[in-house]
Amino acid sequence: MKKIKIYILKILFLSFLMYLTAGCSDKGSIEVISDATPIMGHIEKATESTTYYFSTFGSDSDQKLYIYTSSNGINFTQYYTGFSGPTGVLRDPSLLYYNSKYYIAFTTQSWTTSSTSFSIASSSDLKNWATIATVDCGIAGTQYTWAPDWYVENGVIRLIVNIGTSGAMKAYLFTAQNSTLTSWSGPVNMNLGVNYIDAVVVKSGSTYHCYSKNESTKNIEHFTASSITGSWTLKNTYWNGYEGVYVLQLPDGSWRMYVDCYSRGDGIYTATSSDLSTWSDLTKCGFGRHGSCIIMTTISSAKLRNVSTGLYADGMGRTSEGSNAGQWASSTSNNQQWVIETSGSYVLIKNVATGLYLDGMGRTTNGSIVGQWGYSASINQQWTQETAGSFVKFKNLATGLYLDGMGSTANGSDLCQWSSSSSTNQQWQIE
Repeated sequence: MKKIKIYILKILFLSFLMYLTAGCSDKGSIEVISDATPIMGHIEKATESTTYYFSTFGSDSDQKLYIYTSSNGINFTQYYTGFSGPTGVLRDPSLLYYNSKYYIAFTTQSWTTSSTSFSIASSSDLKNWATIATVDCGIAGTQYTWAPDWYVENGVIRLIVNIGTSGAMKAYLFTAQNSTLTSWSGPVNMNLGVNYIDAVVVKSGSTYHCYSKNESTKNIEHFTASSITGSWTLKNTYWNGYEGVYVLQLPDGSWRMYVDCYSRGDGIYTATSSDLSTWSDLTKCGFGRHGSCIIMTTISSAKLRNVSTGLYADGMGRTSEGSNAGQWASSTSNNQQWVIETSGSYVLIKNVATGLYLDGMGRTTNGSIVGQWGYSASINQQWTQETAGSFVKFKNLATGLYLDGMGSTANGSDLCQWSSSSSTNQQWQIE
């Protein structure tokens, strides 16, 4: 009888030990932890790498693509040159990263040569380029088609193109008709006025800001409107003798402008602003001509811990598109490792183990589950990363809801979405 009791006690002890170790593992798998192994060790912050890519052309005698890179947006190093498009003339290249590819839209003739179309090329590495479309301006009597510039809002891809005759240039909008950017709508007048060139638009809140060169005064001018097609109100007048204006938002929420000092021929200059109205003094970058800039920010794989539940966002090992994303106590599994990628003003959140992206799935009901899906151009995969004290919140662009732990503390509980609140259920620590 004594031996039987000892045997039963051994079984109970082993069962209890398995229960404890299972509770410390991911998805219930058994993980042996020795006395010398801490269950929760020191977790390093994710490292972040930011690179500016600037597309430009050389000069009036060097009309081909140049790509420059920088870590601060001021000091640039040449990365590539050579592509000159279908006509052998490439000017005013505007750069876009979309659907895992790079695109440039560009002017295809010299400023002294008539042109009635613009072209688009794509590349997977910023070095090997191929023309994918040449788009007719669609306006009778056109002499010049200049400086197409990308404008992306709510997943809609547009180009702002400056079209007309000398002294009668106007800004027009073209809208992509497919995801490959090979088919385009006809022109829509932006109603900015006559004899403006190099128009670029950014949006802050509900206000559209347009910067353009007034060809009569040679000044850079700033307009605002409640619609991208106007009506536009002149707000500010800036530097004289500059053109090729480009504006982008920086990771800290401020803004950077680039302009081409064509009057002296000494390259690109830059300025910064916190409000899109008052700009710093110009700083010389000193390369190229009219172009554009994008920022690519990559965060090495990180963990996302919910402040309320203490659990971590987890891909759950589910590799099927549409599968639910979940939460789990801290583990070393790649299911809890996420890569945060920049996509314009938004981020995409990719799971290292599943290879899928967090996706709002178009679900707009409070409490709806967040899914996972392979990369797409859908705004269901685009999230705004907002600061909440020492933590962050993630708002889905398509649904308008926030990533939410729902107060669920059980391993395997679903990741959900909820409208904005001050609850710590919506607050996340990036580790």
